[in-house]
Amino acid sequence: MLVKTYGSAVYGVEAITITVEVNVMPGNIHYYIVGLPDNAVKESLQRVESAIKTIGYQMPRTKLVINLAPADIKKTGSAFDLAIAIGIIAANKQLNDPDKLRDYVIMGELNLDGTVQPIRGALPIAITARKEGFKGLIVPKQNCREAGMVNSLPVYGIGHLTELINLMNDPASIEPVAVNTREEFFQAQDEFEFDFSEVKGQENIKRALEIAAAGSHNAILVGPPGAGKTMLAKRLPSILPPLSLREALETTKIHSVAGKLPAHATLIAKRPFRSPHHTISDVALVGGGGIPQPGEISLAHNGVLFLDELPEFKRSVLEVMRQPMEERRVTISRAKVAIDFPASFMLISSMNPCPCGFYNHPEKECTCAPGAVHKYLNRISGPLLDRIDLHVEVTPVAFNDLSAHKNGESSEVIRTRVIDARSIQTERYKNKAGVYCNAQINSKQLKEVCVLDTTGQNLLKAAMTKLNLSARAYDRILKVSRTIADLAASESILPEHIAEAITYRNLDRDGWGG
Repeated sequence: MLVKTYGSAVYGVEAITITVEVNVMPGNIHYYIVGLPDNAVKESLQRVESAIKTIGYQMPRTKLVINLAPADIKKTGSAFDLAIAIGIIAANKQLNDPDKLRDYVIMGELNLDGTVQPIRGALPIAITARKEGFKGLIVPKQNCREAGMVNSLPVYGIGHLTELINLMNDPASIEPVAVNTREEFFQAQDEFEFDFSEVKGQENIKRALEIAAAGSHNAILVGPPGAGKTMLAKRLPSILPPLSLREALETTKIHSVAGKLPAHATLIAKRPFRSPHHTISDVALVGGGGIPQPGEISLAHNGVLFLDELPEFKRSVLEVMRQPMEERRVTISRAKVAIDFPASFMLISSMNPCPCGFYNHPEKECTCAPGAVHKYLNRISGPLLDRIDLHVEVTPVAFNDLSAHKNGESSEVIRTRVIDARSIQTERYKNKAGVYCNAQINSKQLKEVCVLDTTGQNLLKAAMTKLNLSARAYDRILKVSRTIADLAASESILPEHIAEAITYRNLDRDGWGG
């Protein structure tokens, strides 16, 4: 008897529906699984056989063939166990109405006793199931809230193979999960662990991070140990604009595919903040592997990627970020497949100014050998520095500021200004596809929105000549000055906006690097 069930394979951040054909036919007892399965899929026969026998059902005593179609797509992982198991039970005439299986996408990994383990990629699987008109999706209980975010698709969470059999025999035995996505999403948007009101002093750094947040600009913080670089960076998400539902869905899909969502999770409500260790490999940062998986830059999509102690990262690791920073996506190419992952992130990095950490320190003397500062800074390539809009010097906080009882400006107040500036940018770029903020505009759009008066032109020309800036640095200054003007609610870019933007090119000054 031939029975068809349906599963799904995740490639990149999208899912492809897989038809699981199970045929029990006359012949000697032998079980086959075909359709380009990997080892984990082939091993599913042992897991499935044990689970079926454990719950009191029988495996076929004749020839069994399982085909995963289309056969030219590589099937990986253990998530097809549940679809294969119910297909075998139905093909062996132990299910009342096998035709019901055609209405559902069924995914889950089986233990030997029939319990169901969670899977990766439940959200993109649910989106594809709804798009292709299935009447329901059956997933492990741990994934049901994640998949339940998709409207107009009944999602059933099961914890054991017997529950799936009962559902097929009696659809009323399990209620579909109900998730109020919007209410839960908007409730969680304003809950932050850190706040800028806890930061003593450092008003110029707060201002730089406010500009970075308002225009989604990349920034590097340079200063001695203990000056507060990491502390300030960790508070950046608290002043970023809240995620839109579209952005939240994009971000949640990536985390779902990577298996980073906790059990019973729904939409990610806050912008991600990723902070990988400096020993990370280039594949772990940008993504890849035999079965391409998203890396840290994709997990930071619509959020912040924080690289602490930037010169300590391997040069090759930093260089592979250059193209994704420009294109805001990364393409992982293999012999048989090329997969795109989104990678629109804000890069915030920090570093000491020299190996000892005290170059340009107002009180302590640098003990580095001559040329050591220049050699240390050269660990970061010029092209990468050019892609960082704001170079911010962080100085130690004075004792009077540290001991003051007065709190600084709260993240909520700063965030209001950032949201107002982003609203101006949203209105400005509403007719430009894929552009939502100043950092994303190209050279052609830059000429349209960053028009300078004569004074501003002369000021920028003098800075370019004196600091010997590249053409890309010129673009960065214009973009930052546009953001400063937006924060001031100014339609035109004034000379003071240009002057402030120029001050955020510290690493281009002659004084740096000896």
